[in-house]
Amino acid sequence: QVQLVESGGGLVQPGGSLRLSCAASGTIFSINAMGWYRQAPGKQRELVASITSGGSTNYADSVKGRFTISRGNAKNTVYLQMNSLKPEDTAVYYCNADIMVRVGLRQGSWGQGTQVTVSS
Repeated sequence: QVQLVESGGGLVQPGGSLRLSCAASGTIFSINAMGWYRQAPGKQRELVASITSGGSTNYADSVKGRFTISRGNAKNTVYLQMNSLKPEDTAVYYCNADIMVRVGLRQGSWGQGTQVTVSS
């Protein structure tokens, strides 16, 4: 079983910064990719940013130039540095991981979510 634990959410003023962290633990052979999604009230969950095991990154157009995704040295952690935050960034942010539990067994896992609120 795989667990993803997120931290770092909170309340910040417009223009401020936050850093989200996510750590994966459990039965993990390898991690193909990790990413961050978000879901605002009344809206569908959307991809914010992702990073592959090789370091390739992908960002939603709405966050390009403001958010940066990175992997930790242990490779089972992922971070999302969020700068120049806007009220429209307010959402619950979820960590996601595409994991090989063992050779031939692939599993997608989600964290429990962390609230990010951008408001003055």
